[in-house]
Amino acid sequence: MNLRYFKNMIPAAAFLLTAGLSSCTKDLDVTPIDPSSTMTPSEPELFTKCYATMALAGNYGGDGDCDIDRLDGGTTGFVRQLWNSNELTTDEAICAWGDPGIPEFNYNTWGSSHPMLEGFYNRLYASIAYCNHYLDVCAGIDATREAEVRFLRALFYYHLMDCFGNVPFATALMSTSPSQIQRADLFMWIEGELLEVKDKMLTPAARTSKDNGYGRADQDAANMLLARLYLNAEVYTGHARWADAKTYAEKIINGPHKLWTTRTGKWSAYQMLFMGDNGENGASVEAVLPLLGDGIKTTSYGTSMFLMSSAWKDDMDVNGDFGMVGKIWAGNRARSQLVAKFFPNNDAPAVSIDDMVVAAGDDRALFFGIDRTLSAEIPNEFASGYSVGKFRNTYSTGATPHSTNFPDADYFLMRSAEAYLIAAEADARQNGGTTSSTGAGYINALRQRANTNTLSQYTLDQILDERSRELYFEGFRRTDLIRYGYYGGQNSGQYVWEWKGGSQNGASIPAYRNLFAIPSSDMTANPNLKQNEGY
Repeated sequence: MNLRYFKNMIPAAAFLLTAGLSSCTKDLDVTPIDPSSTMTPSEPELFTKCYATMALAGNYGGDGDCDIDRLDGGTTGFVRQLWNSNELTTDEAICAWGDPGIPEFNYNTWGSSHPMLEGFYNRLYASIAYCNHYLDVCAGIDATREAEVRFLRALFYYHLMDCFGNVPFATALMSTSPSQIQRADLFMWIEGELLEVKDKMLTPAARTSKDNGYGRADQDAANMLLARLYLNAEVYTGHARWADAKTYAEKIINGPHKLWTTRTGKWSAYQMLFMGDNGENGASVEAVLPLLGDGIKTTSYGTSMFLMSSAWKDDMDVNGDFGMVGKIWAGNRARSQLVAKFFPNNDAPAVSIDDMVVAAGDDRALFFGIDRTLSAEIPNEFASGYSVGKFRNTYSTGATPHSTNFPDADYFLMRSAEAYLIAAEADARQNGGTTSSTGAGYINALRQRANTNTLSQYTLDQILDERSRELYFEGFRRTDLIRYGYYGGQNSGQYVWEWKGGSQNGASIPAYRNLFAIPSSDMTANPNLKQNEGY
């Protein structure tokens, strides 16, 4: 089944799936479903919804309904709030908007009533409810698809564990409030679930949008999530699992999801990963788990649309390079510390994206500096801080996108480059803090793809910087800084960035900021919950 699916789910499916949400969060004004109801939708519809929840907020497009009560589609968008919570709170991104919750992200001052964190939390629990519904009513129909849904549920719980720590836990639709699980116990459950289902999932294969199974999670998606899990095991459980992180990352490196290294015309191989035709131009060989996009069929404000429109501004589109004209929001840009990963002497020129790449000597330096200041001295002004042109709706072939209002670009939620970085870091962690020749080779593969210089070995801090250069604006940075001890806590003053802790020059933040607060709405609704320390 090809999952170019999203736009028109039938109302019966939407009603029943939304109703199921009350069983998991118990804070929505809906009635729990009866699994024996004759209105239960078919297995393909339920299966599709388990994927669609990551790319759409509802069932009828960007301007339609949201399947989470009281909140809108933007506030609950999976990628949008994954990005906001893990990028705006770090040294990579800052936003000029005054929307409720944005300044608190920028300055690390969020609390338990933060609207966007509530939206992210509820999106994750809605998604778990859809998976639980599928597993309740469709068990035994298709073993492969059942394994995929269990993988997706584990993925959603992974993000809850990473962001919120000890969280409500349920593996079936419930009519009572779920109990709270300890973070280390949830780690063990996720690990066990992935190990149990991964061999039942699709065989790994490099696919394009024309291939059956494109957009579905295969065995390498489970390997990637296991590698992520083990890379951060010391944070989640107190016990390091570096060898396991390397083992599962190398399963991907040695599999079919290869790095995309071929350029087309003016477009570098790296740029082609984030373009409107990335599902067709060959770059999807690197996509371990793509979320599918289409400018007509998947009109959402929460996935690639958000990443493009929130970073671009009309003055950047001098050559028609953006591919969208109707939805330029602007607002998000780079903090100077991100640009410094490419220009360590803080001498990044105020030039176009093409000229910036040349000046940096690295294809990944996709920044626009004309009429911008390098430092985000005035956070609520768009020109304060360099713009980021990483995501665009242009076609590498020069073809016309399906729409200029919504993008065709798929969002590569997992791509194999991450596995190279995980394996390199795990290698260095086991090798006294510096990579072996094998670990260095993994970093050098990425740097060679970016047409920049290589080294014979890399320290842990150099690997952290390389993660930023390769994965910036893809939702990894907060987790990385926490793993390195550079976010909140005793060592948080060792590395500060502009506006960290609300200070222009940066300030340390307390350790409790390494977790977000469980939303107050769920604390009120569920008497089984204990709030995270500090909130």
